[in-house]
Amino acid sequence: MDDYQDKHFSIKHWSEDDKPREKLMLKGKIALSDAELLAILIGSGSRNESAVALCKRILASNENNLNQLGKQSIQQLLQFKGIGEAKAITIIAALELGKRRRLEEAKQFTQIKSSKDVFEHMQPLIGDLPNEEFWVLLLNNSNKIIQKIQLSKGGLTATLVDIRLLFKQALEHFATAIILVHNHPSGQLKPSEADKNITRKIADAGNVLEIKLLDHIIVTEHEYFSFADDGIL
Repeated sequence: MDDYQDKHFSIKHWSEDDKPREKLMLKGKIALSDAELLAILIGSGSRNESAVALCKRILASNENNLNQLGKQSIQQLLQFKGIGEAKAITIIAALELGKRRRLEEAKQFTQIKSSKDVFEHMQPLIGDLPNEEFWVLLLNNSNKIIQKIQLSKGGLTATLVDIRLLFKQALEHFATAIILVHNHPSGQLKPSEADKNITRKIADAGNVLEIKLLDHIIVTEHEYFSFADDGIL
């Protein structure tokens, strides 16, 4: 009986597809690689490739970056042999849950003390979008976020902002300060002339209404640019 158990339950006898599940049970989730965690999701590979090997290949095609993988469509994932519609949907759903978890964590942080705080709060929301979006954070006199509002949604390179609408929202929420945030899908951190112009106009309007513009943050997938930190606000 002992020989039977040793033969069938020793890790060296587990199939490649079973190892990630058993490894998680024995060593915990932190011990697994991204490929092994994905392999648990899809369950099996193809006839000539294990689930782990397939997931390593999928990750490699996305620069081993989960954020990049999360941008893939069902049709793009279906290009991999061994990935059918159900597995593609499972991968997309799991990565979307991860993104939403980061958003929930960001919601718990409400006081802004630095430009980095703004980046950590907004990056999960707009950092990896394919289009440009312009948001405003409305703050009270303790620099706590009262509300965050999407002002506009544009194309790949630009979006328009209605300054009157911005300050209407600020006044309605009794904000004493604001922070502007928008993303650059191109990954370019340097502000454009249009970015500088709209920042100056909003700062001037805020001075009249005694609603201070504290910063304007440009967000990309991994980095950010702060007008205040750079001394151009």
